[in-house]
Amino acid sequence: MIQIDALPAFSDNYIWLLQDDATRRCAVVDPGDAEPVLAWLKAHADWQLEAILITHHHHDHVGGVERLKQATGATVFGPRAESIPARDRDLADNDTLEVLGLRLQVIAVPGHTLGHIAYYHPRAAAPLLFCGDTLFAAGCGRLFEGTPEQMHASLSRLASLPDDTLVFCTHEYTLSNLRFACAVEPENPHVLRRFDEVQQLRQQNRITLPSTVALEKRTNPFLRVGETSVKEKADKRAGHELDSPSAVFAGLRAWKDTF
Repeated sequence: MIQIDALPAFSDNYIWLLQDDATRRCAVVDPGDAEPVLAWLKAHADWQLEAILITHHHHDHVGGVERLKQATGATVFGPRAESIPARDRDLADNDTLEVLGLRLQVIAVPGHTLGHIAYYHPRAAAPLLFCGDTLFAAGCGRLFEGTPEQMHASLSRLASLPDDTLVFCTHEYTLSNLRFACAVEPENPHVLRRFDEVQQLRQQNRITLPSTVALEKRTNPFLRVGETSVKEKADKRAGHELDSPSAVFAGLRAWKDTF
């Protein structure tokens, strides 16, 4: 049985820590800072860091990789199309890898960056998705390198995963994303309920993750571009009718960028 915990980093990053209690081996996803991981390993001296999984090249996701590899000898996995420090194995769409006994599938999700990948494990009880900065709780990443068409296709691909898939993204952006979702769909009861719940969690300084694919499809405007109410709001903001789902997505993303 794999346990997954979040190691906070910087102001709002999470480094996901996967732990196999039976073997005392662990793995981390997107360690932008080595210190939280090294502190955990020091406090759990009989554990060994086996693998480092990277979704994309931004510094707040790879900044701790070289130090962790030097300290532990962990194998570094990362996207083939991007420059990843100390990478041992490069990965592309539909590749598979085994970490802590989990057989993970690689999903290419360009948009935030061109080579961005996600890691998916289709277990029967709550599949796992580590999606970096592509899909956020109630939001999505900015388009630093890709196009709206690419990002819309990537999000659609993730939205097609089973509803009970647990979504492990890497930033605590949920409350601000839900403020935007409320502006897009002020009468969506699922959005309003989630906003209230997340406000309470953050007032207690509690984590709002993981999410699920089902919850995202009910409350994330970037996964709801086919909904009439969302399209109408995007059309109004654009001042004209948007002629495709990717155009609606682009309109929403441009609005969120200045929200």
